[in-house]
Amino acid sequence: MTWCEYPGYLLGSEVLQNYGCRMASGLWITFELVVLSVAFGFVLALGLAIARLYGPRWASVAIQGYTTFFRGTPLLCQLFLIYYGFGQFRLFWQDIGLWWFFREPFYCALFTFTINTAAYQAEILRGAIQSIPRGQFEGALALGLHRWATLRRVILPQAMILALRPLGNELIVMIKASAIASLVTLFDLMGATRLAFARSFDLSIYLYAALIYLVLTEIIRRVWDKIELRLTRHMALR
Repeated sequence: MTWCEYPGYLLGSEVLQNYGCRMASGLWITFELVVLSVAFGFVLALGLAIARLYGPRWASVAIQGYTTFFRGTPLLCQLFLIYYGFGQFRLFWQDIGLWWFFREPFYCALFTFTINTAAYQAEILRGAIQSIPRGQFEGALALGLHRWATLRRVILPQAMILALRPLGNELIVMIKASAIASLVTLFDLMGATRLAFARSFDLSIYLYAALIYLVLTEIIRRVWDKIELRLTRHMALR
């Protein structure tokens, strides 16, 4: 008996014992998908937030349109447009050497989740930066700090603390939203669960999947609380 079959044995669930290893593999795919998309999305969102606040007018308008579109349309529609829509241009992607990317459901889901969460994170970071008093920016400039040095050393460290909790909520939302990746033939946790149900017709497998998502989000919440407590320990001493 392998380790992934052991939970099913303890719970007396035949379907969990038979498909536990496949669900464990799907859980790892879900973990990779969420972590990579949120990390890439954060890097993209940081650039978008700064460009919208301090960039030229045309960049601000373009970024506002980007965030409005991806925050205002369902993630499922975005995933279908990229996976099925971009797939119709196979010859074009082959000519520029990107067909290897758009033919794989994992990469399409990763790309979709990245640009989607980047839109939300960009608004979170923009709001956090704008909440810093303007006097701090002006004071740093008066001391001779360059504009970007001020942003990097004075504004962003404070803004990150303010954005920490909303970013944690966005991470939890992405964990739950990742379940739709199974609709493009990706065998993540929900995809493995759907496969197990299709073969066994045992509805309890969805309950086990829901419990796994619940445990995963609770772990993330507790870890995020520890990170927030660590980063704001100087504020608790006031």
